Amino acid sequence: MTALIDETVLITGASSGIGEELAKCFARAGYMLVLVARSADKLKDLAQELSQRHEVKVTVMPADLSVPGAAAKLAAALKRKKISVDILVNNAGVLESGAFVDIPAARHQQLIALNVAGLTDMLAHFAPPMAERGFGRILNVASIAAFQPLPSVATYAATKAYVLSLSEALSEELKGSGVTVTALCPGITATNMVSTVQDGNATLAGLPGIFIGQVDQVAQEGFDACMRGDAVKVPGVLNLAGTLAARATPKWLLRRVTGLMGRMAINGAG
Repeated sequence: MTALIDETVLITGASSGIGEELAKCFARAGYMLVLVARSADKLKDLAQELSQRHEVKVTVMPADLSVPGAAAKLAAALKRKKISVDILVNNAGVLESGAFVDIPAARHQQLIALNVAGLTDMLAHFAPPMAERGFGRILNVASIAAFQPLPSVATYAATKAYVLSLSEALSEELKGSGVTVTALCPGITATNMVSTVQDGNATLAGLPGIFIGQVDQVAQEGFDACMRGDAVKVPGVLNLAGTLAARATPKWLLRRVTGLMGRMAINGAG
C-alpha cells in the first residue's frame, strides 16, 4: 500500500507522454493529484488507474490552457473545491517541425499560446499562493531545444528557451521563499508527439535509439530533480554533454552547426 502524502500536485498535459509518466511518479510517491489536459476521457482513464493502483485521490479537470483565461478558471474551480496546489507541473506543450515559412501563421500562434502564454498564466495564478504559504515546488518542462537556435523547429525551440529562461529567473527570485522552481530539459523522447513528427521526417526517423530517451526514465529524473529543488535538469548523459557544449560554443559557430542540421531535417521532411 502506498504511503499517502497530504500534498496536492497539479499536472498539465497529463493525458499522455511525459505528463502521464510524471503523474505515475507522483502517485507512486503518495501525492494527491489534479490532472489537467484537453482530453477528458484519457484523464478519467488515467485517474481510475492511479487511484485504484495507489489509493490516491485524483481530481480530473479538463481544460485547454491555450485559451486566454483558462488558468484563472482552473484556479477558481480548484478554490471552490477547496483544493490547494502544493506542486505545479507545467508539462502541457505542442511541437511543430518544418520550415518556418511553410507553417501556417495560426500554428505558430498556437505554439506560443500554449508553450509560453499558457505556462506563464499558470505560474501567475499558482506561484503566488505558494510563496504566501512559504512552501511549494514548480516543475516546468522545457527541452534541450532551449539551449540553442534550432532551424526546422524554430518557434518550438524559441518557446522552450523562454520556459528555461523564466524558470531559471524564478528559481533565483524565489530563493529563500520556500518555493523551488525546476526546469526539466529532456532531449528527443519516445512520446506520441515526437513520433508524429518523426513519421513525417526521414532524418529524425533515422536517429539511432541511443539518442531517444525513454519517457518513464525522463519523468523519473524530472520527479527526482523537482523533489531536490534543482534549478535545471537535463536527463541523459549525451543530452547533458550536448547542452554544456552548446553553452560553451561561440554563437556564430553554433548557428552554423544547427543551421546545417536544421536544413538537413527540413530537406528530409516527407
